[in-house]
Amino acid sequence: MRLPDPALVVLVGPSGSGKSTWAAGHYRREEVVSSDALRGIVGSGPHDLDATDDAFAVLEQVVDARLGRGLTTVVDSLGSDGPRRLRWLAAARAAGLPAVAVVLDTPDDECRRRNAQRDPPVPAPALAGQLKRHHELRSGLGDEGWDVVHVVSGGSLTGRVPENAPVVVVRHTTPSTGRERRTSQGLRIVLQVSRFPWGEDPRAWLADVALAADGAGFAGLALMDHLIQIPQVDRAWEPIPEPWVSLGMLAGLDTSLALGTLVTPVTFRPAGIIAKSAATLDALSGGRAFVGIGAGWWEREHAAYGLPFPPAGDRLDALEAAVETMRALWSPGTKAYDGSRVNLPETTSYPRPAGRIPIIVGGGGERRTLRIAAELGDGINVPSDPETLDRKIEVLHAHCRDVGRDPAAVAITVLDLPVIGRDRDDAWARVERQRGRTPAAAYARRTNAGTPADQRDRYGALADRGVDTVFLALADLDGPEDIQRVAGLLA
Repeated sequence: MRLPDPALVVLVGPSGSGKSTWAAGHYRREEVVSSDALRGIVGSGPHDLDATDDAFAVLEQVVDARLGRGLTTVVDSLGSDGPRRLRWLAAARAAGLPAVAVVLDTPDDECRRRNAQRDPPVPAPALAGQLKRHHELRSGLGDEGWDVVHVVSGGSLTGRVPENAPVVVVRHTTPSTGRERRTSQGLRIVLQVSRFPWGEDPRAWLADVALAADGAGFAGLALMDHLIQIPQVDRAWEPIPEPWVSLGMLAGLDTSLALGTLVTPVTFRPAGIIAKSAATLDALSGGRAFVGIGAGWWEREHAAYGLPFPPAGDRLDALEAAVETMRALWSPGTKAYDGSRVNLPETTSYPRPAGRIPIIVGGGGERRTLRIAAELGDGINVPSDPETLDRKIEVLHAHCRDVGRDPAAVAITVLDLPVIGRDRDDAWARVERQRGRTPAAAYARRTNAGTPADQRDRYGALADRGVDTVFLALADLDGPEDIQRVAGLLA
């Protein structure tokens, strides 16, 4: 992996650790804002400590101006001043740019040796203080909210690093978002909203559901992407909102929910437009977007809206190309992209995502869909019944081995549609209301009807099978009060 670009990059290390050498090897001179260099401009030289305040006043202006223009900005200072460091981090967030801390983890003796060769050297007591502060702050950087903490370990930093040399991200840190919320069983539970009985105030209904889900501890909220309400959920004339517009509204709420679709058909929008929508959502939400994407399946809605509905093979080809296109447009730089399925003359797509956007491939087709997920996806969404799940996981892992990918790199997610009651009587009453002409016992078995405690037992078994995320859809989600009814399964 490479460090994100454009980005704010803050160097952290004592004198003699090699910060300036590392920066010169990876970035253009114009991208590096050095406190020492600015001392030389506003004072008598780079070591004129009397000019420090003036130098940092200029440095702050330059950093703000560059970030405001969306430019990569490398801050070359000790990086040990916590308030300054957090101010730069906040400025990057305000500009919609990733924030990277690069820690120069150079042995103390090597820092002292290099310092002794300087003219003039940093006084020994001052360097000792820098080394002590550096050791103290390293462990705390992970709690400050940096998108990436990149540690450069020991060794010689002399000479320029080749421009295209790989930069290994050895540690990621992210803000506390829904992506990190897990139950005691290790599962992420995401609420999938598929029906919208919102009455006269659609915005208030959707906002109330999202706020209730966040308060109950859900990791995220997903919206279906359909043009007509599907018969498995409700009647065709019931509302089914455009999801990316709706997710943009939800991004403005004060929640930690991950936000995305489950799933967007590639037949609805060109892949580049999906990439643009998701990147914008990620920037607006502070890195909480995900994309569920599939080949599409319902011909009726395509015909109704004048959209082509190609044969299955063509749709799966489009799914492959869409994932590659999104990754290309979200990558650093604006260079041309020449891939195995897609060729783009440029990848000028701003705003960039705030972080890596997970792509979840929806569908269980064993020959093509699972192979696409194995090769290109971050996750696969399959049914939750154990027999089907075990088979899909087996096939997915075989595809991963074929393409040379670690099966652990593809998260297993399931769509679960249970009937959940406050107690056994309530669960059975809900079965009766929902079953239609299906015999009650059969409907209860199919929907795993039971209490939140019953679902937790079942979810524990899913976790044991390797499931990472459960997308929970409630056929009788009428409002925020129903979120409280199921909250017990999130413990």
